[in-house]
Amino acid sequence: MDRRKSIKALLVGSVSAGVLVEACTTEEKKTPSEHAAAASDVTPAGSINRMKEEAEHEKAVESEKTFFTADEMATITILADIIIPKDETSGSASDAKVPAFIEFIVKDMPEHKIPLRGGLRWLDLQCLTRYDKPFKDCSQQQQIEIVDEIAWPAKAKPEMSQGVAFFSLMRNLTASGFYTTELGVKDIGYMGNVPNQWNGVPADVLQQYGLAYSAKELKECVSFDKA
Repeated sequence: MDRRKSIKALLVGSVSAGVLVEACTTEEKKTPSEHAAAASDVTPAGSINRMKEEAEHEKAVESEKTFFTADEMATITILADIIIPKDETSGSASDAKVPAFIEFIVKDMPEHKIPLRGGLRWLDLQCLTRYDKPFKDCSQQQQIEIVDEIAWPAKAKPEMSQGVAFFSLMRNLTASGFYTTELGVKDIGYMGNVPNQWNGVPADVLQQYGLAYSAKELKECVSFDKA
């Protein structure tokens, strides 16, 4: 069940990476590593710039009483790792602390509480009926069997609609949690906004159109050391 590639493809397609093009200037140009170093002077590594109100809100949400029970959190962790398992590229959803993210989300967005808790109970009832034990205690094969019945909405049976809705929500939250962490960003290879070093239009193309760079342009605009 290689769902990571599908989720990654959806996210990469929706991410618009801004490109910074070096403008013509006589000012000394910085290398990408120098830009990164300059940025780290402004924002400490691993921190996120937040408004005071945002930081206070986050602290207030985190201080609320834990919503999910230990058993519910165990099930959430298993499901999250089925959706985004560990592979040769990076860690799993639980490695990125996605279950903790989902706990935060239900306290920050209470409308998710009933759908998630109801879905977890639906899943356990299905497993108790089929395997005589809750989802978290089922074998990996049994867990995958039932997940396969609710992971593909177009193929799911009508009587599995509640499970489909629950799993779709879990998948969305898992992807959101994972791909907004450092681990997830590295997994898709997103580098962020970094300055380009462009050596100009190739000489053969310029020659084709009877054009050429002036000495000033070559000096100020398109002269970079090759990496």
